[in-house]
Amino acid sequence: MVAQTELSDDQIDRVFHALATATRRDILRRTLEREQSVSALAADYDMSFAAVQKHVAVLEAAELVVKRAEGRERLVRADPDMIARARALLARYEDLWRSRIDRLDALLSEPEN
Repeated sequence: MVAQTELSDDQIDRVFHALATATRRDILRRTLEREQSVSALAADYDMSFAAVQKHVAVLEAAELVVKRAEGRERLVRADPDMIARARALLARYEDLWRSRIDRLDALLSEPEN
């Protein structure tokens, strides 16, 4: 089976939307370190449990985290494959801009006639 590496426009939109909020970035960071329950995540924020659940749902819709049930708890872990795909997208943007800057540098360094 070949893993999909290119993100669709909808996936890109969801990833950037998910990462646009500091709380969601923090949840992602914490779930990269280890799988955590939504309750454990919520305990560290000055917001309601429902608000944290909504943040997790946005991350889940962006496929940046995976949520699973274990008894009455909902456990959340980061999805390193999607994070790698998002990182590859950003690397392509970086390569594009570096090549444009290199071309501009070359143009600016040409001697005037």
